[in-house]
Amino acid sequence: MPTGATTDESTEVTVTGSVPCRIVVCRDCCCGSPKVTGVDHTAQTQSLRAVAPVRVSDCLDVCDQANVIVVQPSAAGRAAGARPVWLGLVNDPDATEDIAAWARAGGPGVAPRPDILDLYAITPPRRRTVS
Repeated sequence: MPTGATTDESTEVTVTGSVPCRIVVCRDCCCGSPKVTGVDHTAQTQSLRAVAPVRVSDCLDVCDQANVIVVQPSAAGRAAGARPVWLGLVNDPDATEDIAAWARAGGPGVAPRPDILDLYAITPPRRRTVS
């Protein structure tokens, strides 16, 4: 799970059957806030929760890419060598639906990432090391 990820237990939806992957949505200082105008953040989160478990995270440290969504591979995806996919500037309902469709199909390592999501792919921030 990305640094700072928390679970909003009160609103987490249980997905029945095989869970293709997990999704983390950033919802703190920039992502999920009125600073990102024209986005229905609640609808975005609900749309993703309809297909996979979603964790709501504090700041993921890429505020210049708000709204950030991380699609984490399932066990099968990890076994195939997949890593979490970070997506930024996900401010369009169509992009959210593309992410949901990919998660529904299996997500990283199971289903190929739709080409359109390449436009949203970002490099995750480097983890800070304490010296």
